Amino acid sequence: MASRATLNEVAERAGVSLASTSRALHGSGASKAMVERVRAAADELGYSPDAVGRSLRMRRTFQIAFAVADIGNQVYVEMMSAIHAVVAPYGYRVVVTTTGDTAHSTTDLVRSLASGMVDGIILSPLRMSEELVEEIRQSAVPVVVIGRSLGARGIDSVSTDSAGGIGQAVTHLLDIGRRRIAFLNGPLDTTPGEARQRGFDAAVAAPGFSAERVDVEIAEDFTVAAGLAAATRLIERGAGGGGLDAIVAANDLLAIGAMHAARQSGLDVPTDLAVTGMDDTEIGRVFYPSLTSVSLGSAERGRRAAQIMLGLVEGTAQETRHVDVGPTLLVRESTRPTDALDGEKS
Repeated sequence: MASRATLNEVAERAGVSLASTSRALHGSGASKAMVERVRAAADELGYSPDAVGRSLRMRRTFQIAFAVADIGNQVYVEMMSAIHAVVAPYGYRVVVTTTGDTAHSTTDLVRSLASGMVDGIILSPLRMSEELVEEIRQSAVPVVVIGRSLGARGIDSVSTDSAGGIGQAVTHLLDIGRRRIAFLNGPLDTTPGEARQRGFDAAVAAPGFSAERVDVEIAEDFTVAAGLAAATRLIERGAGGGGLDAIVAANDLLAIGAMHAARQSGLDVPTDLAVTGMDDTEIGRVFYPSLTSVSLGSAERGRRAAQIMLGLVEGTAQETRHVDVGPTLLVRESTRPTDALDGEKS
């Protein structure tokens, strides 16, 4: 068996000191040219770092946990990719795990991960509780929360104004002439469900709100299947009272379920029913008709959370940080204005 290349051999091949070689391979304190030079030498020699030895020497795992409710949800996939892009150059791996459906299961997970399995936790919980907040505050490793503003509780966090994003969607539907609007939400005991319901309620109560009819339906969860079932109930309920001409969905998966329900009911999107989503996921962008959606900056939230975490695990953070990423409405085919549709028919 061929002997494994050593760090000393990489340093000799690159023509730099051992310390410079170590810094370059770990992505810390080295110029871009130095990093490229050292990594080229490492590739030539087939060098791979001794991760176990490094962890034992420094008493660190060089692992960052990313804990989410649903690892299949594309929102979290985009966050994960952004987190990896930030921490990987510094020698950290991203370990993805699920929180479970309850605040209690998330609390247990944080406690378990903080027992020496990882150096830090980036957490995007579906549900919060005082028990979970206290567990995060007392955690033996740094925790950054994506989803709520918790700076006042002494917890580093990244949030977005999803309530305001729902308001943007409602305003857009009114602007294109829709007047019979329903809100399709997920469970209200979740962080996104509560915030997005609050946003819809505020939009309805705002001066100048001119809808003729408003309805609300709560889906069992934030999935396509749940959206299909809940939107079918909305459409059936509206059939006897003039119908609906718009649905604001609390996320893209619910919105896609709503478009399936419309098709099954013989309704055209957007001619008969305009639909908006939230999260601006790839599935919404490639669906037909393409989905108007409110972007909550999934990748940006992941990137900012990773930057905060890097400061915590590297010991450069000075104080609790909170970052807010604003919502952006992206108009696509599912809400084409009625006047544009009239023009196509003429």
